[in-house]
Amino acid sequence: MFAYSPLQIAIGLWALVTIVYIALFLYRAIVGAQEEDSLFISAGEEHMAKEQREIMQRINKVEPATRAFGIATAVMTVVVAGAWGYSVFRELF
Repeated sequence: MFAYSPLQIAIGLWALVTIVYIALFLYRAIVGAQEEDSLFISAGEEHMAKEQREIMQRINKVEPATRAFGIATAVMTVVVAGAWGYSVFRELF
């Protein structure tokens, strides 16, 4: 049977969380690229305002998940670095 060390498991989980974070970040960037900073429309161009509202809804929907996975990635980076540092320290001393 395969025996994985706690450090290997932590690195695997860190990689998985980081991949999800990067995917959400890229999705948000791609959707956000279609967003306009300023939109000046006449009465006949109301569909453009509707499109911009839909884009903002999509961005706002993934924002909490992006933030959560970003925080999880940062915390897991510290955990993995600490576990690696501890294993090196234990081998040296």
